[in-house]
Amino acid sequence: MTESVHDLLQELLKGDTRALARVITRVENRAPGSVEILRQLYPRTGKAQVIGITGSPGSGKSSLVDRLAAAYRQKSKIVGVVAVDPSSPFTGGAILGDRIRMRTFGIDPGVYVRSMAARGHLGGLASATADVVTVLDAAGKDPILIETVGVGQDEIEIVKLADISIVVLVPGMGDDVQALKAGIMEIGDIFVINKCDRAGVEKMEHAVSAMLSLSHRTDGWEPPIVRTIATDGQGIGELIETIGKCHQFLDNSIVRAQKKREVARQHLISVLEERLVMKVLNDAFPEGQLEDIVGKIAERRQDPYSVVEEIIQGIAFKK
Repeated sequence: MTESVHDLLQELLKGDTRALARVITRVENRAPGSVEILRQLYPRTGKAQVIGITGSPGSGKSSLVDRLAAAYRQKSKIVGVVAVDPSSPFTGGAILGDRIRMRTFGIDPGVYVRSMAARGHLGGLASATADVVTVLDAAGKDPILIETVGVGQDEIEIVKLADISIVVLVPGMGDDVQALKAGIMEIGDIFVINKCDRAGVEKMEHAVSAMLSLSHRTDGWEPPIVRTIATDGQGIGELIETIGKCHQFLDNSIVRAQKKREVARQHLISVLEERLVMKVLNDAFPEGQLEDIVGKIAERRQDPYSVVEEIIQGIAFKK
């Protein structure tokens, strides 16, 4: 490591918030030295409880995270929050509006929030989310709350990262029908019906209960349903208690070790995919040749299948 990176990590481990922000920026942008940073921090991780909050847009995930963070602060916890926002398909930018709806973070130094743009990554998480969680874990944040993009039923990547996955639903938005479908509903360890001052709460709860009665989990955990009104703080205490019970149950389950191995497997594969793709692109298309090939493909003078086959054959030939 360079001396500057070494000093930066030392400041981070001492609890310096600005050093933490700079380290996360390097990791998220894949800046030089970011891999070495993660190597140094990884042995210090594994202590934090990672809680994923997912659900459809408008379900009140940000308000729920805000209230959860405040409740954990009352228990003297040092909270980390990762809020992943959707990004523009044209510019790659994001409004990062979750922070507007989270009021706790601006005044409490015991809550650290990091907003991230999904940058087109599917599954509700940014590609660097796992690495940011690694940094927050090493920095002593516990628990770490991850709010996903909120794009729909394909938003299931969170189950590969979080210890506990919370699915947030809202009555009167069609979720009573969506609850009967596969996908996002299958990953929930806890189901939260938020904005339960609205009409249709009973119908929503019956629909979710019916879906859960048809499923069978290998770990033996029966996902509970918690009613909340996040904007008023109602049900937050019950949700915190439920999270604690879930964590205790799953932590003592023999399936827990299997899930940790699967999470490690997925993390390894994700890192490998990213590094291999970048290496192949850099080796196969030096000095701007990639744009030339892209232009030919766009003009139908070349096809992507032949290009990929040539790259693969070139790699096999080198071996």
